[in-house]
Amino acid sequence: MIHFKLIYPRWAKLDRQTEFHLPPHGPVVFAATLPDDVDVTFVDENLQTIDFDEPVDMVGISMMLTIQVQRGWAIAAEFRRRGVKVIFGGIATMLHAEETAEHGDAIFLGEAEGRMEAVMADFKANRLKPVYDYLHDQPPIELVGTARRDILNSDLYNYKGVQMVDLVHASRGCRFNCYPCAVAYLGGRKFRPRPIEKTIAEIAGIDNNRLFIVDNSLAQDTQWEKDLFREMIPLKKSWCCHPIEDDPEVLDLAAQAGAWYVYQAVFDRSDYIRERVKRYHDHGIGVEGTILLGMDDQTEDDIKRLVDFLLEINLDLAEFTVLTPFPHTQAFEELQRDKRILTYDWDRYSADRVVFQPRHMTADKLQEMLYYAWDTFYQDEPQTVKMFKLMLRVIKKEMANNTMRPRKRKLAKQVFGRDRAASV
Repeated sequence: MIHFKLIYPRWAKLDRQTEFHLPPHGPVVFAATLPDDVDVTFVDENLQTIDFDEPVDMVGISMMLTIQVQRGWAIAAEFRRRGVKVIFGGIATMLHAEETAEHGDAIFLGEAEGRMEAVMADFKANRLKPVYDYLHDQPPIELVGTARRDILNSDLYNYKGVQMVDLVHASRGCRFNCYPCAVAYLGGRKFRPRPIEKTIAEIAGIDNNRLFIVDNSLAQDTQWEKDLFREMIPLKKSWCCHPIEDDPEVLDLAAQAGAWYVYQAVFDRSDYIRERVKRYHDHGIGVEGTILLGMDDQTEDDIKRLVDFLLEINLDLAEFTVLTPFPHTQAFEELQRDKRILTYDWDRYSADRVVFQPRHMTADKLQEMLYYAWDTFYQDEPQTVKMFKLMLRVIKKEMANNTMRPRKRKLAKQVFGRDRAASV
């Protein structure tokens, strides 16, 4: 039996964002690919402390974000100093493969299904390869199994006593190729949906009525969306996701299936965006706008008018970030070519620090405008209040459907009062 310690390095939340922690998805999906003779334990360093002296056979470091890589390298150094073999994986490992290879005994690039038996056999034979490169060789999507959520301490993932969402995915790949995004490089531009029956079985087995479907976009295949949502209706889950297709039948099915709110990119002040948000709201689906500042067509006045527009269209929440040129994106290639990248200190690639030279303002001014956007949007109603309103919506639905567990129902009555808990 191999004692394998899987670690998720800590990372800082966005400046001005309410701090809460979701259970990481990459590590639990990866854990499901490990062979039966591997005993895996998990540490989320955002909420737990790493015991570097714990006797383990091998350490895996799963890095999702660029701002995790330098911490991941430091963790690896501590274990390797103790003679423990370290393998890196995850999205950020793929984006920073050459650098990360210098800090571990092995790096794994790509999707792990069907591959870890060979990796572990190499480990047992003391012949780990420096690089296992499957980045552009995706396994059959049918191999994706149910994530190993049993490795998580679910009690840690709550906000002020309120249980957060569990994460699940229904597809991989993305047919879009957006300017700031690395998904086309990581997962390919072919949309690869999991068999719906496997996705539904996984969702049904999750001991949480609140989910985050983490697919890059559900708006990839109309018929697939409809089929997925129809199958989800009987599960009576409440879920958030990235965009849903702007189609009345799709939106109606999504609402019936429990769509709670969506993360919707807001990139301009057009009537299209105004109507897009309105149609979500007409179907009872909340909207958290994801707003990227610092694009080359934006001036200081454009950003101010955009924030006014967001308030006008009644977004439920907004998350503001600045354009960040992550490796293997169009943004990185263009800004690097134009010599506009100001630093390669990956700890600063947090999406709330300006690391490039904007076209129409100084870097300091863009940083100032980021703070202006956060402060102005939440001036009259703090983010915590807006989050609370979204949570009330899902609690009301759970109580109406009688899907709230007794412990949660008791907590709701304690927090909101008996009469209000019955009416929210």
